[in-house]
Amino acid sequence: MPQGNTALGVRPGPALRQRWISLKTFKVKAVIQRLPFPAGFKCGSPEEVVEAARAIFGRLDADREHVVLLALNNKNRLNGYKIISTGSLTNSIIHPREVWRAALYLCAAAVIVVHNHPSGTADPSFEDQEITWRLKKNADLLGIRMLDHLIIGEQGHFSFSDRGLMDEPLAPARLARDKQRSKKRDRNRTGT
Repeated sequence: MPQGNTALGVRPGPALRQRWISLKTFKVKAVIQRLPFPAGFKCGSPEEVVEAARAIFGRLDADREHVVLLALNNKNRLNGYKIISTGSLTNSIIHPREVWRAALYLCAAAVIVVHNHPSGTADPSFEDQEITWRLKKNADLLGIRMLDHLIIGEQGHFSFSDRGLMDEPLAPARLARDKQRSKKRDRNRTGT
């Protein structure tokens, strides 16, 4: 699936339909693809989300980091998903503006952010932790529930929600401490 296209989970039709919608001065091309999982898929646990996300990531380049937004309704059933960002081997840029624009477009009552680590490990970086808390803070302002941020690797997955890291009040202090530790670790590795 090309980068930036949205797959809508509302009664998918044939394998691929294209429609041109004329909006005053510009055209928008809507591409609807059959979802890689049943429409209305229930996202009740991180394992179920990982199952759906692996089906999405199976269609994308395995050697790049991708960020996907899963939009859910009030009953935690999947409305659709949007590929927010495709990055390089080691990182992908996530901006809250892009995440929430997609969530509003997909009429999300709740969201789950999922991204892969092509390295195979699912350990969160400092940046992963920081963006999770920024997104969570924005979600609270918008009135959209952010249920989880999942990182998928070959050896498993990491769920911020399962680890209690979505609402942790001491998160910023812990982030700063983790960042200092990673800097020390990097200095020790390089010998400086």
